[in-house]
Amino acid sequence: MRDEASYVCDSCGEDIVVPIDWSAGSRQSYVEDCPVCCNPNIIHVELDEEDAYVRSEPEQDR
Repeated sequence: MRDEASYVCDSCGEDIVVPIDWSAGSRQSYVEDCPVCCNPNIIHVELDEEDAYVRSEPEQDR
């Protein structure tokens, strides 16, 4: 199991690494500001027994 995974910010295109909380359930969503461009993203995390899959979408329409 990995402790980190990454997503690509929809606003600036940067690859952003986030920590994975395996104890929070197999499907997680939360809002996080991009550390590069400061735009808010909704982060979606899906976990299976061995891996974490992370994707993002803008919190608001641009």
